[in-house]
Amino acid sequence: MGMAADEIETLIRTGIPDATVEITDLAGDGDHYAARVTAESFRGISRVRQHQAVYAALGGRMGGALHALQLTTGVPD
Repeated sequence: MGMAADEIETLIRTGIPDATVEITDLAGDGDHYAARVTAESFRGISRVRQHQAVYAALGGRMGGALHALQLTTGVPD
């Protein structure tokens, strides 16, 4: 039982309001996604902290409802 891409996007945008989020379903199974998340609020913080912010926005769903997420984070150009 996976999550829909739009649900993942909504959770991230709710947790990180200034985020731009692009979700790609990698396997077509609703369990394996790639997410590219950019946010001005990421400026000046480490990549590890950026990833932690995304995981926090997902509210503990990683490893459960959301099986796999290939995550790329950064700041807007």
